[in-house]
Order: sequence, then structure tokens, then C-alpha cells
Amino acid sequence: MPDALPDAMPDAFVLWAALAGYAMVALMAVPAMGVPWQPSTRRAQAMAALALVAALALHTLSLGLRWSALGHGPFTTMHEILSSNLWSLALVFALAWWAVRELRGALLLVMPVLATLAVWLLMADARPGHLPPTYATPLLYLHTLVGKLYLGLLLVAMALGLVPALRRTAWGAARCAGLPDDRRFDELAHRFAAYALVFDTLMLIVGAVWAQDAWGRYWAWDPLETWAFASWLALAAALHARASLRPAPALFGLWLAGVFVLAFLTFFGVPFISTAPHKGAV
Repeated sequence: MPDALPDAMPDAFVLWAALAGYAMVALMAVPAMGVPWQPSTRRAQAMAALALVAALALHTLSLGLRWSALGHGPFTTMHEILSSNLWSLALVFALAWWAVRELRGALLLVMPVLATLAVWLLMADARPGHLPPTYATPLLYLHTLVGKLYLGLLLVAMALGLVPALRRTAWGAARCAGLPDDRRFDELAHRFAAYALVFDTLMLIVGAVWAQDAWGRYWAWDPLETWAFASWLALAAALHARASLRPAPALFGLWLAGVFVLAFLTFFGVPFISTAPHKGAV
């Protein structure tokens, strides 16, 4: 880490510009849910896509500038964790948006999550933190990568799964009238949730190997490990229930939303009430 750092980090202005881009995406969220073949809906979706790409490009630059200034990745403070997770969630969603046409009408359903992280990021202390010795390992990067893929894929699964539930409301029925039927969204939500479970499992395995290397034990049932395992059980139970009980698509979507809330609290609730972003890491 450099001996001295400027009062204002070099990434600050670029990060503000990125957050402005995410705000533009949010403004397009409601009109982007209209009937797909209407010109106004297609324009809103195109504008949202452009704003999302611009925001991600600026956000990537912001993270890179901070990484270069500090000499380590965005792993140590709540500001860095919030910023990197906002970036990864937006990136996974953007890639899924490009690959899955049905997701383009579900933008509104992911915006509360991205907005929560963005507002929290604005309130978080942006000063640099201390990089613990236990973070000096390639396992950190692998653990972080699979964890971000898990949460991003789960966010996509939740957004797709909530469309059938949204259709049960008068407002949602009108907005979702031109979208494919509930079975299609249920199938896509199940697929992305299954991918999320794979990366969740890898996250736990890599984390256990890292714990053995750093502290001489694979598992200790500390709060973060306990919540992480509970999130894995909840997601596995949701997938098992869909295969065995065949719940209605709307019910499966609500179940996935509950799993995402549990995962969100695992990623951000435990670090928020702990003395370190990754409790037990220092």
C-alpha cells in the first residue's frame, strides 16, 4: 500500500458518475416492463441497456483506480465490498439480460436490490482499510469470484421467478401482459437457481479450504459460516421442493425471493454488525 494517500480517493468522481448511470437505469425500469412489441417499451429497454453498459464501464474504471491506488482489491471495507458487489450483480444481470430476452421485462424486479447497495455505498466510509495477512492467497480471488457469481445468478433467478407473482397483481397483470407465460419464467428461474447452487457450493468448499490454510480448521460454525450454510440449505430446499412438490410458478418465485433475502443478509448483514467485513478473517 502507498505510504500516503490523497484525502479524496482517485476513484471517487468516476464512482459518482457510475452511480448516476445506475440511476438512469432505474428511471427506465418501469417503462421497460411494457408490452415488448410496443415502440415505447423497446426504446426504454434500449436506453436502459445503454445506461447499464455505461455505468458498468465507469464502475469498472472506478474499481481499477482504487485497486491501483491501494495495491489490493476491493475486499477490506464495507465501502469496497458494497461497491464490488454492486458491480458484480449489475454485470451478471447485464450478461443475462443480453442472453435471455425474457429478462428484459424484469428489470424493475432487480432495481430495489441495486438501489439498496448504491444508497448504502454512498453512506459508507470510503477511507482505505487494512488488508489482513490471511487475504494474501489466491484462494481469496477464487472464493470471491464464485461467491459473486452465486449471488448474481440468484438475483437473476429471483427476478425471473417473481414475474408470475407480479402477474397476480392488477398493476403487474397489465405490465406483464405481453410477456411469455408463467411456465417459461418458472423454467428459466429454476435453471438460474440451479446454476446459483453450483457456485454457492463451490463458495463454501473454497472457503473451507481457505479457512484450513489460514486458521487450521475447515469449519467453526461462526456466524458467517452458519448463515452461509443456512442460505445453501434454503436454496437446495427450494430446488428440491420444485422437483418434488411442483409448486405454482408464483410460489416458487416467492420462495426464491426469500432465499435471496437470506443470502443478502449473509453477504451484508453479518459484516454490517461485525467488527470486520469478513468476521474472523483478521
